[in-house]
Amino acid sequence: MRHHTRSVILPVHNAEPWLDECLRSVLQQDFEGTMELSVFNDASKDKSGAIIEKWRVKLEDSGVHVIIGGHDSPSPRGVGYSKNQAVAQSSGSYLCFLDSDDVMMPQRVRLQHQAAVQHPSSIVGCRVRRDPPNSTERYTRWINQLTPEQLLTQVFTANGPTVIMPTWFCSRAWFSHVGPFDEGGQGVPEDLLFFYEHLRKGGGVIRVDQSLLLYRYHPRAATHSVLETTIWTHRVRFLEEQALPRWAGFTIWNAGKQGRRLYRSLTAASQRKVVAFCDFCACPQVVAFCDVDENKIRKGFYCHEDSQERPKPRIPILHFRAARPPFVICVKLDLTGGAFEDNLRSLHLQEGQDFLHFS
Repeated sequence: MRHHTRSVILPVHNAEPWLDECLRSVLQQDFEGTMELSVFNDASKDKSGAIIEKWRVKLEDSGVHVIIGGHDSPSPRGVGYSKNQAVAQSSGSYLCFLDSDDVMMPQRVRLQHQAAVQHPSSIVGCRVRRDPPNSTERYTRWINQLTPEQLLTQVFTANGPTVIMPTWFCSRAWFSHVGPFDEGGQGVPEDLLFFYEHLRKGGGVIRVDQSLLLYRYHPRAATHSVLETTIWTHRVRFLEEQALPRWAGFTIWNAGKQGRRLYRSLTAASQRKVVAFCDFCACPQVVAFCDVDENKIRKGFYCHEDSQERPKPRIPILHFRAARPPFVICVKLDLTGGAFEDNLRSLHLQEGQDFLHFS
């Protein structure tokens, strides 16, 4: 066992178009300690296996030990299974996760290793460069611009883990304490489930503030196989488990589609904590941005028609200045030309304590 090795964990499934560039980026790391590459080939039917074998020689010639596992069953077992297998066959004391369609910058392992040594129970991420550059502009901004505090306060949003999975770096000991990944296969958000379990166990979230990964966006990415409704259900349960117990009551900010959907998704006990919906759409020009009818405040309430309760619950709708924190915010960030953010800032609230973002 080479305890001082750093293991790059690489699951592969039909990655032929990207694999050369990905493996070259492993070879080009400037980390001066011992490194190994642990590849698990999950039933690839293209030339991925041959490409891996070609790079094995180059990597081992340069001092990077390569472990290759895999299977050639008719169908793949999924990303969670592949990552677990790649971790199990590796031996390093630190794990550097890499997706086969992404590219590491040369300093990635060195800089993230330095951070991980300082924070042994944290997942360490980094900033990313998206390819193509304009494919997910809002999401990429979110990844790169979260403050250190927001890495923990924005864990309930639809964007998922506040440091994205292909940038994760952590100690093997901590991974073993939290993991393994869920092996349910296609349609399971294994990175989100692992991230939630990590937070439940008191893990930290750190980001190296340099762009250390080229993060590709393409139709074949595994993320596209996870249904939005699946992620929504996990998020609501995690919100109810981790955040709502701290509050005796709360206000849902946005009486539109997202806010009403959140209310309907809550357990009856959580629904009873909803003091009021509030809405920032008093100004007609903002309506198009948040998809809320400006008449809702005038109407004064939202009636939950599907409720089994009699009479059906009527939740007041107030102007945001008349509503009381804490707020669960169901307004998407970075979409209103700054109007929503200005309204929120004007209340001088503390994120995490007085409000949480859910959308």
